[in-house]
Amino acid sequence: MLKSAIAVAVIAASVVTAHAAEPAKAPASAASAASPAKIELAKRVAQLAHSDAIAMAMLQRPVADAMQQANAVLQGRVAADKQAAALKDISAEAKKFLDENSPVVQKSAEKLIPTTIVPLLAERFTEDELRQIIAMLESPLKKKYEALLPEMEKALGEKVAKEVGPTIDPKLTDLKQRIGLRLRTAAMP
Repeated sequence: MLKSAIAVAVIAASVVTAHAAEPAKAPASAASAASPAKIELAKRVAQLAHSDAIAMAMLQRPVADAMQQANAVLQGRVAADKQAAALKDISAEAKKFLDENSPVVQKSAEKLIPTTIVPLLAERFTEDELRQIIAMLESPLKKKYEALLPEMEKALGEKVAKEVGPTIDPKLTDLKQRIGLRLRTAAMP
């Protein structure tokens, strides 16, 4: 998933940068004006960039937000001994929701990418630029770097947590309590 997010971010940044320098055009007209070779290159970029991850993130983000809110509410309203069980039940509901709805979102993304992402790529990039993006996305060096990302994240995360955890953890607990208080106050009649 991290690979997908990085690739999507790279392509999105490229599209946004290119878009800022050019006047707006209708993506559909660009696709119809693009050569079949250019369209195929744009399809390949969309595939390599895991463009469907955009739609999946749109589904997962509100679920993650709901889980965070539930956790905050639980901390403020539920006895500590019951919080873990309640959070486990809520997590199971969230997982069930994602399991049921992910295929629907995935199918929709797969159907819509050819009429949204591909035309944008075809409009904003030349064939040569699309080939360069493909080379970048297929690069063995990129794959080697991405394989190292979890290890880098873990190493840095452990060191940062060790260094600032004693300072941040009490503040985070306080923040969660204040959020819980605000939620309780807002929920009062």
